[in-house]
Amino acid sequence: MAAAANAFRLSVASPKPAAAASSPDAFVRPETLSFCSSAGGARLRRSGGVACSASAAAGTARFGVRASATQVMDKSASEAGSKAPTTVEVDLGNRSYPIYIGSGLLDQPELLQRHVHGKRVLVVTNDTIAPIYLDKVVNALTKGNPNVSVDHVILPDGEKYKDMDTLMKVFDKAIESRLDRRCTFVALGGGVIGDMCGYAAASFLRGVNFIQIPTTVMAQVDSSVGGKTGINHRLGKNLIGAFYQPQCVLVDTDTLSTLPDRELASGLAEVIKYGLIRDAEFFEWQEKNMHALMARDPSALAYAIKRSCENKAEVVSLDEKESGLRATLNLGHTFGHAIETSFGYGQWLHGEAVAAGIVMAVDMSYRVGWIDKSIVTRVDNILKQAKLPTFPPETMTVEMFKSVMAVDKKVADGLLRLILLKGPLGNCVFTGDYDRKALDETLRAFSKS
Repeated sequence: MAAAANAFRLSVASPKPAAAASSPDAFVRPETLSFCSSAGGARLRRSGGVACSASAAAGTARFGVRASATQVMDKSASEAGSKAPTTVEVDLGNRSYPIYIGSGLLDQPELLQRHVHGKRVLVVTNDTIAPIYLDKVVNALTKGNPNVSVDHVILPDGEKYKDMDTLMKVFDKAIESRLDRRCTFVALGGGVIGDMCGYAAASFLRGVNFIQIPTTVMAQVDSSVGGKTGINHRLGKNLIGAFYQPQCVLVDTDTLSTLPDRELASGLAEVIKYGLIRDAEFFEWQEKNMHALMARDPSALAYAIKRSCENKAEVVSLDEKESGLRATLNLGHTFGHAIETSFGYGQWLHGEAVAAGIVMAVDMSYRVGWIDKSIVTRVDNILKQAKLPTFPPETMTVEMFKSVMAVDKKVADGLLRLILLKGPLGNCVFTGDYDRKALDETLRAFSKS
């Protein structure tokens, strides 16, 4: 990743004494965490003008990106065509793991087998993916490795099945198969499968190893990386779950050849998000290459996945359990989750809801005076290029938004904190210190009273 994108600036503005910023909850009312692209490196700035390095203020920051540095505009087709995978490391000390990215990786059994430590494997997949890729994955796990036996469980496909009843099917199969603590769960599918398999792995026998094999853009660029696992509740999305890291993530870009166009577009919402919150050069590249992404150009897709994973890996390495920085990855998600929950899980794809949510977050950022109109226009344009919605469903009301947002995971001490853009492109804040009238105005502008 380009040096300018690797660097960020962290500034904390607060009327409280500077010492309070060392507390894990220092960003709660009325403080603000600002995250900015900066070629000058990582800096922490407190109100009062005192500045120090991020490592001095909060412990040494280790950047978990070990892919070769590549300038945004220097991408070449050879990067996508190589059989050797690109590897991005998620740096979490003794729980670090690689993200393998490339074409034909399911035809390289050693990539998976090196991360299977016992003799038993359970592949968790769904009834859409199983007929296409299950046999291929079983072969990759067992080829030249006769001591490994593989069981599988096939779940129904869709966000509406991301619940406790469906999760129990994974436990049923694991227990019936008499799997032990040295077994490995393998998630084969999109974000729903990855989240559920990961949560099952975190819970079964109080924790077993698992591997992510994401087959959608959404999962490849976002949900498979970082260890967020869980299920939905009828009152809110992803309210039940755990942080639980995989042994590896294997992104075979060939699996995108069978992805429906709507799912492809949905995943691009998360790609766009990275550019908006922390990587302006990447956003500018997307503006020039969205047509290639929509046309499934292999080189463009491979680059977008790699750059997204580098961004995600860096953030997770610095803030694994979302005490501040990682929350910025949820730009548009507070509004988007409200849409998914209220409208019905699966009615809109996650990326579709997030796209509308991003538009709402950007609108609110403009209303509070933190960004100029040009960013609002650019966001609207790129989402339309990606064939993503820029408005919530017509049935959404202000009250529906507010009732779901009240139980959002980013609420702290009764205060709803939001991720908003602030300053030039590539800069954002995670804050509860905003004009409540602006939030009300945004909700009224995008939904019924």
